[in-house]
Amino acid sequence: SLDATDRPWAANAGVMFGRLAAERGVVVVNDPDGLAQAQSKLYLQTFPEAVRPATLISRSIVEIRAFIDKNAKGCIVKPLQGSGGKNVFHIATPADSNLNQIFEAASGDGYLIAQVYIPEAKAGDVRLFLMNGLPLMRDGNYAAFRRVPAKGDVRSNIHAAGTARKVKVTDTMLRIAEMVRPKLVSDGMFLVGLDIAGDKLLEINVFTPGGLSRLADMYKTDFATHVIVALEEKLTVRRAYGKTMPNSRLATL
Repeated sequence: SLDATDRPWAANAGVMFGRLAAERGVVVVNDPDGLAQAQSKLYLQTFPEAVRPATLISRSIVEIRAFIDKNAKGCIVKPLQGSGGKNVFHIATPADSNLNQIFEAASGDGYLIAQVYIPEAKAGDVRLFLMNGLPLMRDGNYAAFRRVPAKGDVRSNIHAAGTARKVKVTDTMLRIAEMVRPKLVSDGMFLVGLDIAGDKLLEINVFTPGGLSRLADMYKTDFATHVIVALEEKLTVRRAYGKTMPNSRLATL
């Protein structure tokens, strides 16, 4: 879905309606209170420093230039709000002649995120799905794929002409998943997509972690049915416990 880009108000409305539904005993995943915390890329900054790239969030081009100057590998600059790979730029040096234009295009009237460039991202990032806080796995296959950017593009997003390929899930990826698990569970995040490059987590997708249909074709494995069964189990628990079981707890049970 491109709602976050085309209808930026939709996330707020979804959280509001999700809360109303949860108050009436409907099982809502991901938990709307958790989603309210995750409505911008600031959410990533609430996770351990060990798993995320060094980051600056600012509206000052002077501060962003200084941050880029301190990082020899360059930086990725993108809007604080947004998704789908829109207005994402790789800045090699603070002397980049287009920096002012990039700053204007990416920031609009809001804040920018400057993130240290991870060289491994050149080959694309890995989307790893977590369900109930754990890597989603079925028939010996992890629900994960590599998102390879189009030639000359820094964005791996499928909507930005990136392509999906099979990937081997490494111990490093699993360690990152384990590191973020406690907070995701605490926030009631039932289904999540982690975007990983090298040993760093680039983004956490909690609103529209797409790609399960591609995985079905790629691995000949029906991950979606596994997700539906997990949801049905939550409904069984809801019927047994009623509203005495908080939605945030039930979401990742």
